[in-house]
Amino acid sequence: MEYRQTDGRMQRSERTRALVVQAHADLLREGNLTPTAAQVADRAGVSRRTLWSNFGDTEGLLRNTVAYWFRLDDELRGEIDTEAPLDVRIAQFCEERERRLVNIAPAARAAALGEPHSPALRESRQGHIQRLREDLMTAFGPEIEAADDPQILHDALVAVVSWNAWAILYDDLGYGAEHCRRVMEHSLRSLLGAD
Repeated sequence: MEYRQTDGRMQRSERTRALVVQAHADLLREGNLTPTAAQVADRAGVSRRTLWSNFGDTEGLLRNTVAYWFRLDDELRGEIDTEAPLDVRIAQFCEERERRLVNIAPAARAAALGEPHSPALRESRQGHIQRLREDLMTAFGPEIEAADDPQILHDALVAVVSWNAWAILYDDLGYGAEHCRRVMEHSLRSLLGAD
């Protein structure tokens, strides 16, 4: 009997945590890049006390929200045909990267504001960069390894497909996602010698 009660409490706690994280993510998507605990709790339909009893502190909430965005990013990842010609791999990579960058945009904007004060957000940024480095090696490993200076080429590729480069075009200059993807594709073609 005690086991069932404990199990039920755990399920309710997991549901509450999922509601709070979803509320936090939804507020970011709506442009509220620094939502307060009260706003997140209100959106989730829980009290602030419930919010903090489930997450402990702001870092706990941020870590769980970061995990949510990573799961979404995983769902948007596609398979690059590593046997395909270079121009095909570039197109596949950029199409996937566009989807992932459009998805992560609200979280990336919010993270830029919070990173100086949050270890969870700094770790998230490093995790995304590491994931990007690995993705580039998967898609373009032969070209990178054959370069005169593989490290320089790899770093240049990271720079042109990073969130930072995308944000200059997408946020600062106001271009649509398709234009941003075409700029990214042009940059990759130039760097990888596909022109």
